[in-house]
Amino acid sequence: PSSPAAGQAAPQQKKEIKDPAEYNAYVNAVQQADPKAKATALDAFLQTYPNSVMKTDAMELMMGAYQQAGDQQKTMDTANRILQADPNNVRALALLAYTNRMQALQGGPNAQQSASQAADYGKKGLAALQTMQKPDGVSDADFAKLKQETSVIFNGAAGFGALNAKDYGSAQSELESAVTTAGPNASFLDEYQLALADLEANPVNAKGLWYIAHAASVAPAQAKQQLTDYGRKKYAKYHGSEEGWPELLAAAAATPQAPADFHVAPAPPPTPAEQAADIVKSKEVKDMSFAEWQLVLSSGNQDAANKVWDTIHDKQIELVAYVISATRTELQLAGSTDDNDAKKADITLKLLNPLAATKVPKEGATIQFQGAPDTYTPNPFMMNMKDGALAGQSATPAHHTAPVHKKPAAQ
Repeated sequence: PSSPAAGQAAPQQKKEIKDPAEYNAYVNAVQQADPKAKATALDAFLQTYPNSVMKTDAMELMMGAYQQAGDQQKTMDTANRILQADPNNVRALALLAYTNRMQALQGGPNAQQSASQAADYGKKGLAALQTMQKPDGVSDADFAKLKQETSVIFNGAAGFGALNAKDYGSAQSELESAVTTAGPNASFLDEYQLALADLEANPVNAKGLWYIAHAASVAPAQAKQQLTDYGRKKYAKYHGSEEGWPELLAAAAATPQAPADFHVAPAPPPTPAEQAADIVKSKEVKDMSFAEWQLVLSSGNQDAANKVWDTIHDKQIELVAYVISATRTELQLAGSTDDNDAKKADITLKLLNPLAATKVPKEGATIQFQGAPDTYTPNPFMMNMKDGALAGQSATPAHHTAPVHKKPAAQ
């Protein structure tokens, strides 16, 4: 976003300085051509006439003069002085929202605090716009322009603060408002951060693919390739391939606004065989949940199934499961939450020693046990375990075998 024009104080028809000395001091200060001299003269005027009817106007002009002079600290100090006198002053709020956002983007130890302050000033500014009255002597067109430009600054700052806090929903809403309000004049920064809010969210908002494509087209030269690569990878992950990405880059270069009918077809969900391959690639067998073992063994991916089965076959392992039915010598158990919800056994545990009648677990109980996987059938899934023994009911689940894991999707 462009920096707010802080020093454009509106002429006030109803404000009139009646004391000639005060009037001359004000006019003399306002007419100073050099920004530093103007700021100094306005500060002197405010010290001499602290209750002047032109107090807020003088402070706004002084804020603008310091900004022109490149003195950021005094610009912000003056903005804070204005807010002490006028807490809903839109120009001061816009300047502080914008400046804190820029400071946060520079990094450093205070970046988080600056991002949070940018968001706070953005939210205060948006609230102030709701009740802002058109100043005397300002045309309807100029007033509408002021409200539009400051709302873009406020939405952008609030959205950036939300993005920084990983509140992607709020960031999407605020930044999209900034981009939409600015229209063809939407800034690179607002659009790039809107793309991040869309594409880092879960689930992804596909409109972010348009915004990142446009942002890449207008990015500074040193960032163009990085943004293009980021967008291409996000597109390929969402769509399942890079097909259509070059065309999207070309179309989005023309405008920051995504068409109302813009869409990208999502990739089809992975098959159980593909999920099984991903699971065995990303995890050790000992670290998988029972539901993940079940998916791999029933997936039809024989290589993945062999890797799991070769690891657990005939090995004594400890599991937690839900009791579907039980006798003194055999338990029908559900090792996954999905099967428990369906009241369907997926483990048959043959006990090494019969249980005492009083020790037979009740239907629906959660038990911890051990046993050695002996055989399995993939569909409908059943793991047969031998040499079983109970470790006690309601025991603490072992790390990798808790039954609370749902089966992965696409079963």
